[in-house]
Amino acid sequence: MTIVDRIKGICLKPKDEWQVIAGESTSAADLLKNYALPLAAIGAVAGFIGSCLVGVSVLGYSYRAPIATGLISAVVGLALSLVMVYVLGLIIDALAPQFGAEKNKSQALKVAVYSFTPGWVAGALRILPSLGILALIAMCYGIYVMYLGLQQVMKAPKEKAVTYTVVVVACGIGLSIVVGLVVGAVAAPAMMAAAPGMH
Repeated sequence: MTIVDRIKGICLKPKDEWQVIAGESTSAADLLKNYALPLAAIGAVAGFIGSCLVGVSVLGYSYRAPIATGLISAVVGLALSLVMVYVLGLIIDALAPQFGAEKNKSQALKVAVYSFTPGWVAGALRILPSLGILALIAMCYGIYVMYLGLQQVMKAPKEKAVTYTVVVVACGIGLSIVVGLVVGAVAAPAMMAAAPGMH
């Protein structure tokens, strides 16, 4: 199955696609390298173009991040998003027994990675920072995709799947905040150095 077929399946027919995914045996390295990395790179590249070349307008002021800052943010952000999805897989696995689901590290990683698909694809919208709200809608759809995956791949009972999803999403939000803080801390020195050049 090609990466494009998988993206279409997850985004358009998630219920059917999760059934296929549940029966696959994919190593963590393959999943992260051949699926998560190229998809996460979409948002990283689009974010770089959006912040450094297109620029952000706030209250009539236009701001373009320096190229070095944009590159550092993109690379660090990309690396951390892969770490984040891997950690989220560990969290899904660790929480499984509390929600009557089957503990299975490789299945949990599949749920984490494939649930990020809508958000990663919508990352292309970061080329125009003003379209950020659409990316947010895609991420919300990703939560629904995860809810289905927890039932079909992790075998969580339907009545516990909602709570399971909420707890995993809360952990994911916490991880996102940490990632955002780290990227900001890494990029801040370069931004400070370039501050006098703002226009």
